[in-house]
Amino acid sequence: MFRALADPTRLAVVERLAKSPAVVSELAAPFSMALPSLMQHLRVLENAGLVTSQKHGRVRTVSLRPGALDVLHLWLGEQRTPAERQADRLGIHLTRTSPEGT
Repeated sequence: MFRALADPTRLAVVERLAKSPAVVSELAAPFSMALPSLMQHLRVLENAGLVTSQKHGRVRTVSLRPGALDVLHLWLGEQRTPAERQADRLGIHLTRTSPEGT
């Protein structure tokens, strides 16, 4: 998922889809790239489990997969706790080792 979201185009697509589903031509509008290039980006997002798409006739609608970002949210929460503990220990250390009166 991180690799899929590391690309600015794919991140922008996910941010747009967080508002509502969209057809591919609507998603392509803000980007200066050929439609096949955008389709490759969508394929990466789909393979990462972030989006789904449905084709009705000639129109493909893309949606953010419900709960797709929950895994990232949980992982980030797990990482935050150790980082916060380290920052707390650093703060205590700096307080103890700093000269008095500063």
